[in-house]
This record gives sequence, C-alpha cells and structure tokens, in this order.
Amino acid sequence: MTSAPSTPTAAALTVIQVAVSDPRVRPLLRELGDEYSARYGKDAHAELARCPDEEFTPSHGGVLLLLLERGETVAGGAFRRYDATTAELKRIWTHSAHRRRGLARRVVAELEREAVGRGYHRIHLTTGPRQPEARALYLAVGYTPLFDTEADPETIGPLPFEKHLERSPR
Repeated sequence: MTSAPSTPTAAALTVIQVAVSDPRVRPLLRELGDEYSARYGKDAHAELARCPDEEFTPSHGGVLLLLLERGETVAGGAFRRYDATTAELKRIWTHSAHRRRGLARRVVAELEREAVGRGYHRIHLTTGPRQPEARALYLAVGYTPLFDTEADPETIGPLPFEKHLERSPR
C-alpha cells in the first residue's frame, strides 16, 4: 500500500534570516521578477534591484527571511526601514509549486514578529494593481487598505496598506 505525499507540517518548515547575496535568495528574486514582468508587461528585474541590498540588513533596519522546506527555498519576504517606527514589507513571495498552503501568511507573520522585535510599531506596504492574490492576503491578515477598495485597482496604481503592530506581553 502506498500513501499520498503528506503536506509538511509547520515543524517541517525552517525560517532563516539571510543576506540578499545568499544563493538561496535567487529563486525568490528570479521567479518574482518573472511574474511581475508577465503581469505588468515590462522587465521587472530592474525594479527589484532598485532597492539597495543593504536596506534589507539589520544594520540598516531591515531583514530578509526565507522559509525552507527540506533545505529548499519555498517562500520568503523582507522588510526595510520606512521611518523610525515603521517597517515596509517588500518581496513577499511563494514559489509557484508551493502556493495555496498558507506559506505567504507564515512569511508575513514571521516578518511582523521580527519587526516588533526590532522596535517597529507599524508596517506599511504597497502591492500592484494586478496582484489580486496579494491584495486578498493583506486584507485577510488584518492590513488596512489606504485606498478605495471599490475603485478599479488599475486606476489607483500601487495599492498601499498599513498595519499597526502590537507588542506581545511578556
């Protein structure tokens, strides 16, 4: 008797903090750039490179996290300093073969926890008008849209969101 492959539990997933130069980041940036290029009709790889890598390092107020499953990069995301009390989420991504498993929610939760630990009180982010999955994710995990949700997203441009973070009681 053979059994179907099991979906890995949360315990089977590892969260690591890495530098943008870490080779395990390449799949994230490559697929993210390809997807943005397909959705928006231009080469998005240059746009991803617009933010200097050092903005995603702790010394500059940022962090880049990867979610690994059996050593393979399956999801990731980052934040950078937006202002003294606000982090800005960037590059939230789930590998196309691993979507619909709640991994993006896990990445966002890990980034929020890390942001609180670094003294941030608020998160700001923008997502593109042609990314309905991202819009739905941020609404589902408690982000407040800073735009008219009834308007055609294409007329708005980047869709801004915010979330005020609560410190966990010790």
